[in-house]
Amino acid sequence: MTPFNAGHSMVFSPGRLTLGLMTPAGVAAGQQPDTPRATALARLAEAQGFAALWARDVPLMVPQRSPADTAAPQASAVDDPFVWLTLLAAATSRIAIGLAAAVLPLRHPLHIAKAALSLERVSNGRFVLGLGSGDRPEEFAAFGAVLEQRAQVFRERWPLLRAALSPDAQERALMLRQVGYPVLPAPAARIPMLVVGSARQSLQWIAEHADGWATYHREEATQEGRIGLWQHALRQKLGSARKPFVQSAQLQLLEDPAAPATPLELGLRGGSAAVRDYLQRMHALGVDHVMFNLSGGRPAEEVIEQIGAEIIPALSAPPSG
Repeated sequence: MTPFNAGHSMVFSPGRLTLGLMTPAGVAAGQQPDTPRATALARLAEAQGFAALWARDVPLMVPQRSPADTAAPQASAVDDPFVWLTLLAAATSRIAIGLAAAVLPLRHPLHIAKAALSLERVSNGRFVLGLGSGDRPEEFAAFGAVLEQRAQVFRERWPLLRAALSPDAQERALMLRQVGYPVLPAPAARIPMLVVGSARQSLQWIAEHADGWATYHREEATQEGRIGLWQHALRQKLGSARKPFVQSAQLQLLEDPAAPATPLELGLRGGSAAVRDYLQRMHALGVDHVMFNLSGGRPAEEVIEQIGAEIIPALSAPPSG
């Protein structure tokens, strides 16, 4: 198999947990980010040792709120992820650029392939592609797609997208049979394709077809069980081969490094010592990469610098004792 691109090795470092930053950071709901600040934050995250910058695919500004939230629903004003990540790629040189996740049932696979191959080239091989099935009924209605068919459409579109992105001539043959022409020349290396969330697929399907699985924060015992199911699915489909497990998490990092950890919905609040201990426990369970979505109102610059000074060095160090 053709080796993966540089982005894969940046995000998935054997024996080490890496951190990613969901972007844009430090932007209030419904507001659009200031691009000079966003590129400065990208460069800061790179300098502080983050492994990846991530972006979401949110086609429409549909007001939403979590079930536990009593505030009025808020709509996210999210730029097109491929355009946004191109901006961040141009501002940086060493950090991976990831999409978590393109809504495959709402985007033609050839459109995704064209954008992904372009971003792979302009980022010098730093792109990681996450794919999801989507969950907003309003978006499916607006795009003329059927919500109830999204699992089937996801599976049906995956092979063509994989073929269009592949550097391998045998894999690309499927695209040439179906389409007749490539969207762009083949990349020099494989672009990692992750499933984000379940995409309404079985873990066995994800283990067989994707290059890794990205899911959401859960209470530690629950997440341990999910990691065990992932590892079992990998053994069923691939024997001894291993593929990465990625977790997202909301993070409210407190200024006091000794502040204890307390739970948030889909994340945690605490000082750097407690967050560091949490990450080390998750790595021991089998988590390879954690993408943080910063919250809590502190300036993103302060939080990124604190993570770089107080958390990332400990994740890179060998275990004590």
